[in-house]
Amino acid sequence: MFDDKDADPAAIKELEEKFDPEVRFRPLGKVAAGIAATLLFLLSCFHYYTAGFGLLREVNHRGVHLAFVLSLIFIVFAATKKGQEQLYPSSLWRPFGIPVIDWLLAIAAIAASLYVPYIFDDLAFRVGNPLPIDVIMGTVMIVVLLEATRRAMGWPLPVIAIVIMAYGLFGQYAPGVLVHPGADWRMLVNHLYLTSQGIYGLPVGVVATYVFHFVLFGVLATRIGLGRLFIDIAMAIAGRYSGGPAKVSVFSSALLGSISGSSIANTVTTGALTIPAMIRIGYQRHFAAAVEAASSTGGQITPPVMGAAAFLMIEFLGVSYSTIITAAIVPAFMHFFGVLCQVHFEAKRLGLRGLTRDELPRVGAILKRDWPTVIPLIILISILLQGFTPYLAAFYAITACIVIGLVNPLNRITWRDVLDAFILGAKYALAVGAAAATVGIIIGVVTLTGVSFKIAYMVTSTAGTWASAIAPFIPFGIMGVSTLTLLITLILTAMVCIVMGCGIPTTATYLIMVSVAAPVLGLLGVAPLVAHFFVFYYGVLADITPPVALAAYAGAGIANANPFRAGNTAFRLGMGKALVPFVFVFAPSLLIVVDDFSWFRFFLAFTGTVIGITALSAAFAGWLAGPLYRVERWLLGIAAALLVAPEVVSTSVGLVLVAAVVARQLFFSGAEPEAPDAASA
Repeated sequence: MFDDKDADPAAIKELEEKFDPEVRFRPLGKVAAGIAATLLFLLSCFHYYTAGFGLLREVNHRGVHLAFVLSLIFIVFAATKKGQEQLYPSSLWRPFGIPVIDWLLAIAAIAASLYVPYIFDDLAFRVGNPLPIDVIMGTVMIVVLLEATRRAMGWPLPVIAIVIMAYGLFGQYAPGVLVHPGADWRMLVNHLYLTSQGIYGLPVGVVATYVFHFVLFGVLATRIGLGRLFIDIAMAIAGRYSGGPAKVSVFSSALLGSISGSSIANTVTTGALTIPAMIRIGYQRHFAAAVEAASSTGGQITPPVMGAAAFLMIEFLGVSYSTIITAAIVPAFMHFFGVLCQVHFEAKRLGLRGLTRDELPRVGAILKRDWPTVIPLIILISILLQGFTPYLAAFYAITACIVIGLVNPLNRITWRDVLDAFILGAKYALAVGAAAATVGIIIGVVTLTGVSFKIAYMVTSTAGTWASAIAPFIPFGIMGVSTLTLLITLILTAMVCIVMGCGIPTTATYLIMVSVAAPVLGLLGVAPLVAHFFVFYYGVLADITPPVALAAYAGAGIANANPFRAGNTAFRLGMGKALVPFVFVFAPSLLIVVDDFSWFRFFLAFTGTVIGITALSAAFAGWLAGPLYRVERWLLGIAAALLVAPEVVSTSVGLVLVAAVVARQLFFSGAEPEAPDAASA
């Protein structure tokens, strides 16, 4: 059923480049490609060596990292769309096929990146009173950083950075509570360039010491066959059930996502196999694309890797890695459970079959062939759980990948493959490196102006006013003013996260929203861990939220489906991910590691959420044990909203509504209604 010819590497690469600007590299001639490959390999070697044998002094390490990342972006990313598609011959104005301006920008990036850690030697005496040369170098750094970020991931993030810098400069003209005295360019550059509160701040530090290593690990783990093992295991476990390929998509994306933080890469990698198979057994094309996209976005919230956000949380919150992955377990389960429920009900509604015994691989044969590929992942997790640093764990995991790949006769790789993996891993890390530094600009202005607390006051005041107006109309006093205020604040925050995430990668969205939105939630008594998870989950949701649902559009490209329809369906399939953050804000025990954890509140929230997600999935699909009347779908939708509110009264009412629909299905089915066409939308 899963035909290898569906997984054409060239087609997968083309789709990934089409929908993910972070891997849209320009074609290079032989000499330029050699220069880029050498620098990329050295960048990976630098991070691999320092992870195992000791990091440089903080600012030096970040400076070297930025020098490599920013200069390489000007070599491998073109300034225009035409430059991304066309290979130019070498000439006076295009040495080795790359414009002179790009070489100059690369050199400027190196100089500006290394100026602070290696040339600016009397930092303690000049911070707050920069010399003209300091301002010049800082200006160069900001310009090359914004242009590098634009090339690597488009306009949205640089535009936000420019707007926030304008606010820092002209804050005296801002309206209302947003007003501040303003800063001149000299002092703004001083704060963003010469201190650890800006470009050289925490975001770049996390990428340079954690994220890069896990990107490299993911590339190597996939190269030695761990991704294939995950897909085959998922097929052996889930393929036999109704609508088997769709369930394989959910399980394989969950497993593969545990080592990869990219929604789009997961979509095109597993989707190349699962989407054609889903279409062959009867799923509509847009639904098949949506299933893969919704499943793949779960990779960023699935332990143990969780993309970059897990390690950013470690630094921001000052908690252990085990705390973060423990907190992520239940919400990640809820996301995949929600997608699986909708896939199952859709399969039942359409009467789709599973895979036959002959079409399924054997678990024993899979493990016999690929079991060594799991060893690096086991090493990674075990070292992390022992409390060692993430980069040291990544060092040993990467080393294990290399050793196992070289000695395993069934999945043997060569030293050339290792070289290619080091080059590709560095390439994939360039965009997030630039994004982290640009987010440093945004965070720097936020700390300089104190705007986050002003925004927090505005949002909570507005939410409180609305809550006071709405509360008298809530029946039975289910929600008081304080609860409604928090709910409205969460809705506003979620909307901003989704809008921000439409044009900005998850990591950048998380960093910005933590700086701006976390203080808002903190004013309402939300614990920092809970607030961080909330904004992170809604940032991830943007990958399947129209109009810029990039993961869904990538899936639609494989399925030859309508992209907007696929995006709408993917968002519907991901509703579990949309509901669960509200649940763990009102019932933090769902994250397990919170201070006031209670088993009673945990089981109340867990049970209510599971039943609520099931009810909502049935309402969307128009099917439970059989077809549903329209009124039953509405009742299940209302029940779902009540069940995910972790209160005894609301849970009880929700259970009564679900029980009524189930009773009608089981005992009074009579003449069944037709499943509505809208159920498959």
